[in-house]
Amino acid sequence: MTAKPNFDFEKEGVLTIGHVDENEVDRIAASFKGRSLFITGGTGFLGKVLVEKLLRSCGELKRIYLLIRPKKGKDPQERIKDIFQNVLFDQVKQLRGEQQILQQVVAIAGDVLLPGLGISEQDLETLRNEVSIVYHCAATVRFDEPLRNAVFMNTRGTKYMLDLALTLKHLEFFAYCSTAYCHLHVKTLYEKPYDPPANPHQVIQACEWLTDEEVSLIERKVLGDIPNTYAYTKSLAEALVVEKFNELPAVILRPSIVIPIWKEPIPGWTDNINGPTGLLIGAGKGVIRTMYCNSSGYGDFLPVDIAVNGILVASWRNITAGTDSTNRVAHMTSSNDIKVSWAEIIELGRWVIEHKVPLNGVAWYPGGSMKSNYIVHYICMVLFQWMPALFVDALLILLRYPPVLCRVQNRIYKGFEVFEYYANNVWSFDNSEAVKLRKLMNNKERKTYVIEKIDLDLIDYFTNSVLCARRLILKESDESIPAAKRHMKVMWVVDKVYKGIWLFGILYMLYRCFFAS
Repeated sequence: MTAKPNFDFEKEGVLTIGHVDENEVDRIAASFKGRSLFITGGTGFLGKVLVEKLLRSCGELKRIYLLIRPKKGKDPQERIKDIFQNVLFDQVKQLRGEQQILQQVVAIAGDVLLPGLGISEQDLETLRNEVSIVYHCAATVRFDEPLRNAVFMNTRGTKYMLDLALTLKHLEFFAYCSTAYCHLHVKTLYEKPYDPPANPHQVIQACEWLTDEEVSLIERKVLGDIPNTYAYTKSLAEALVVEKFNELPAVILRPSIVIPIWKEPIPGWTDNINGPTGLLIGAGKGVIRTMYCNSSGYGDFLPVDIAVNGILVASWRNITAGTDSTNRVAHMTSSNDIKVSWAEIIELGRWVIEHKVPLNGVAWYPGGSMKSNYIVHYICMVLFQWMPALFVDALLILLRYPPVLCRVQNRIYKGFEVFEYYANNVWSFDNSEAVKLRKLMNNKERKTYVIEKIDLDLIDYFTNSVLCARRLILKESDESIPAAKRHMKVMWVVDKVYKGIWLFGILYMLYRCFFAS
């Protein structure tokens, strides 16, 4: 069993809020009062948290219109009700009542893949007459998305949104949610536009002319040094927004790697296993035992509630001061305040899963390490991931059960092809805009919309994250934790025996080679 990790971060500059005067005005909430918003991607991870925060902290807004993709047999407004059944919205429903928030959130049937966003003329007229704030968050975040699909979703979809924005009669603010990791050739990213890797209009046109198969044949050549279609198409989309800076009150917001909620409304909440959460679950289940990674390197991670706070604070500043007097590009990043290495993430996650929140059905005892040498990593992957997977799947087949672990290992292998690029490179991000905004906020706003360096207890944070992943994604009840702890002890013994057999076998072979004769 591993010892409890110790993390002593520099405390200077950590958020400390003075006395909050009850008479202080929440100017951020006031900037949304009586306004109607249009949001794409509102059913995604970031989008859900954005909608919840708006309803909870800026409740005097008039209406939120959400672009919802139609589904057979289900009315778009019914899908809104389904979204509100998520535990994420329990607190705001208790505060304000479900019926009231359902009246404020209206579904607009449409799809960013369709011309004109697939919105009916009647709904378009409503948006044109009512909407003054737009958040374009819709995107495919799959790094292995085929290029043609990614261009249509991330790049052409943004073009369609900009075309719609030009027709809105009362538009005061258009925010494009990009990513801090879309200009990967720049090791220190500043809050400014960068040239795209290609002409976005020509890329869109080419993808419309060619078939999926034809685009896939030239995908690698088109991407060049860019490792995936996500970064490529997001950088193209940024260029489209920059083109409209003179015509629209548009800004580009670049959050970094968005991870589970830090504090509000549910610590640790997530609806996916992307990023560190997926690594923790994979390692916790014992199916990830080696990674090719610069262990001292780090990624820039940002809890999703802090990212949403940053979006709202940036919105307030641009709405009240005007986009002409503010920077049109802003980063929402954390590594200038807190750096957590990949090694620290793995060490901490392993300790939390071993000692506090073990997972059910662990295939092998959590272990392994990061490797800086790819050959060593590959050998360990074969010995400690693929061979146990083959062994377990062979047993399952003999017992007339379908094999599982080899399929899992194949998905892990493909995922690592993407992860290894980011894990073996380090980027820095300027966050001057966030520093400026912090100085403009009063104590009430600083408490409600935290965008400052936080006193983050990493053990508590990862414990909450694993607990929520356990409950909400893996559907494992808290009552099963004691049994999971007992199973973990059994797997610890199995792990030691397996390693002992391998060690004995190696020593025996060495003995036969050098001493038997």
